[in-house]
Amino acid sequence: MLRFLGLLLAVWLVVSIIGAVIEGLFWLTVIGVVLFVGTAAIGWARRDQRELPRR
Repeated sequence: MLRFLGLLLAVWLVVSIIGAVIEGLFWLTVIGVVLFVGTAAIGWARRDQRELPRR
């Protein structure tokens, strides 16, 4: 689950950067930031629900 959330965070970060770099795609930056913050909040809320497996 943590790997999946990390992957989503990376994707949202890339989407935000692309939206900031390409002119006329400011809306993509806004969507990327909103999704990044939402995913981070979900990950933060669920971090204590299940302990990490010990290897």
